[in-house]
Amino acid sequence: MLDFLWRVFSAIILAIVEGITEFLPVSSTGHMILVRSLLGLEAVHGNVFEVFIQFGAILSVCVIYFEYLWKVTRALPRNENAQRFALGLFIAFLPAAAIGVVSAPYIEAYLLNPYVVSVALVVGGVAIIFIERVVKIPQYYAVEDFPLPLYLKIGLCQCLALIPGVSRSGATIMGSLLMKVERGAAAEFSFFLAIPTMLGASVYSLYKHRSELHVEDIAILALGFVVAFVSAYFVVKRFITFVSKNGFGVFAWYRIFIGGFLLAWFAVKGTPAT
Repeated sequence: MLDFLWRVFSAIILAIVEGITEFLPVSSTGHMILVRSLLGLEAVHGNVFEVFIQFGAILSVCVIYFEYLWKVTRALPRNENAQRFALGLFIAFLPAAAIGVVSAPYIEAYLLNPYVVSVALVVGGVAIIFIERVVKIPQYYAVEDFPLPLYLKIGLCQCLALIPGVSRSGATIMGSLLMKVERGAAAEFSFFLAIPTMLGASVYSLYKHRSELHVEDIAILALGFVVAFVSAYFVVKRFITFVSKNGFGVFAWYRIFIGGFLLAWFAVKGTPAT
């Protein structure tokens, strides 16, 4: 009974962490690695739990933007902007998908550890502060108006997030800002790009770890899915309004503080095993 309660507690905490951090420029993967290794949390043995809570986070974006996505889908046969957006989303998705499949074994072998995450958090925080200061007057204000080369450039920026701790949303949003995309539009496109990217990564991961699926884990997996959906829904609904008014500085300083604290901790205590 105590073991089951611990798994429920772990599922709730990990799902909340996933839901809150997935769409913020702070790295959900990095936070999951840190929380699991430092607190010893494990809801389900193996990697399938992370897949299910990612599905929950993805669904939150689909629900929030359902009306827009449905409008684009219906307009595809006749609307040039809708066609360019759909093609651009596909183009932006391709680089990380291709490089991710090839590099996955090396990332799992060498980069999935708390030390790498901590360094990436600090470096990413410094990068955000720098980009916020050099960003120029926006030129693009709507995701469907991006030229096709811009979609590709943002997709290439997303590849940086293959390094744990970099943050997928952080890489795409900061890259977009450097290319004169308005803050709100940059965050919004990051949400849209997350749908095929996270869905593809989750399906691929689920296929690789399908042997870890067990009937007795269904309740825990369902709990994680729901908690991740609710927490991600809450964050996405408010994120664009927040960054449009306040920028990304708070996330940069958070990254630097957390990463710096952990590096100091590891220097004294040693790096925990993942």
